[in-house]
Amino acid sequence: MTNSNIDGAAWIRRFHTSPDADVRLMCFPHAGGSASFFFPVSKGLAPRVEVLAMQYPGRQDRRSEPNVPDMAHMADRAAESLLPWTDKPFALFGHSMGATLAYEVARRLQDAGRPAHALFVSGRRAPHRNLDDGLHLLSDDEIVADIGALDGTGARVFGDAELMELVLPAIRSDYQAAETYRYVPGPVLTNPVHALTGFSDARVDVGELHHWKEHTEAGFDLTVFSGGHFYLAEQLEVILELIRTRLFEGVRT
Repeated sequence: MTNSNIDGAAWIRRFHTSPDADVRLMCFPHAGGSASFFFPVSKGLAPRVEVLAMQYPGRQDRRSEPNVPDMAHMADRAAESLLPWTDKPFALFGHSMGATLAYEVARRLQDAGRPAHALFVSGRRAPHRNLDDGLHLLSDDEIVADIGALDGTGARVFGDAELMELVLPAIRSDYQAAETYRYVPGPVLTNPVHALTGFSDARVDVGELHHWKEHTEAGFDLTVFSGGHFYLAEQLEVILELIRTRLFEGVRT
């Protein structure tokens, strides 16, 4: 991790403060996503689990900040922001691009002597099987069409040219970070990895999720849900129960 002076609070959103929580869950949004994507997760898991949702630069209240189109740089900054929050058991949850970022942050925190209790990865290939599909090089219209095919952004955004103008730079930057990411071999995680995905995900085949088991020495499992790339919205209650079960396996309260 770097020693740069950054404002860690800029990266973290706590929608439901839970000072007596037994465990923290650090959540990483998909490409173009924001911390608010995890508001329902925070609400559903409080107060026993305190959710810290990551807010990347270049969106919502951070839209005046430059986007970060480099995964390693994002991981360095996010890990440094989260380090003070590792004073109690914690886990990480990342969806799509956020899964790769959560993994890289878990590596950095483990290297700093703060291993996670668990890592949840959703709708994403394993790091060593990352692909560059060239999505970040598409035209604006092509990117909009790609997101629409995944149902990743509400219809209101597509119908509002000014809103699309605001979010497209963040989406393109995140696509670049995700696609230009290159896995660097190193120690495997000492925590379990729990993979989740939608059966009809157009972005990644179910079979690809099995390769995450190569990145942990502490156990792996895969749960497949009905739905596509954004199955989380459709399966929220079931997913929350799965998270609760996995989080409190071995956590002393």
